[in-house]
Amino acid sequence: MPRVRGVERGSVEPAIEKAFQAQEKKWRTVLAPYPVYARRPTIFKAVQSMWIGLAQSGLVDHALVALVNRRVASLNGCVF
Repeated sequence: MPRVRGVERGSVEPAIEKAFQAQEKKWRTVLAPYPVYARRPTIFKAVQSMWIGLAQSGLVDHALVALVNRRVASLNGCVF
């Protein structure tokens, strides 16, 4: 249970709503920390940019990134 509540879905700017919709399409839900990040759009965009940059860098194979994400989620007790 997060200590900080996420943003109300109807109050987010269009770019954030689009990101939420993309997560729902890929994962069937909005990933837990993102509504909290969305409380501050600049933070949301920075986190999103970080993941986009990592994906586009080509430094880590895409399949390995998915495995690392799941392992980190597991270590943090996050159901993925």
